Amino acid sequence: MTTADDTHSKMIGYILWIFGFMGSHRFYYGRPVTGTIWFFTLGLLFVGWIVDLFLIPGMDREADIRYVSGDTNYNVAWILLTFLGIFGAHRLYLGKWVTALVWLFTGGLFLLGYLYDYWTLNDQIDEVNRRRAVR
Repeated sequence: MTTADDTHSKMIGYILWIFGFMGSHRFYYGRPVTGTIWFFTLGLLFVGWIVDLFLIPGMDREADIRYVSGDTNYNVAWILLTFLGIFGAHRLYLGKWVTALVWLFTGGLFLLGYLYDYWTLNDQIDEVNRRRAVR
């Protein structure tokens, strides 16, 4: 696998794992269902969270295979969502100006849109990269 195919970073995965009892690393690797379960159960009462320490390399490989690399970087988008998502920074990065402004003035559509983006950000980036690859 080349660096161009490396869509997700193990280092970012492990950083998010620190907060993983809330599911952040699972959302990052494109596993929103289990990310939500981790969120509501504190990482399956911390047991699943500890097991994930060893599962991250496999989740990283699967994400690298599943998602298309391109000009839009998954890591940058996830950092923007995690730290500035309520202001719509990740949506500006994706070129979604209208919804970025909506996020800015509504706090990420009153936090519901923020959760939606946790579920779908990888697919949104994948779509942008695929569309640009076709051109």
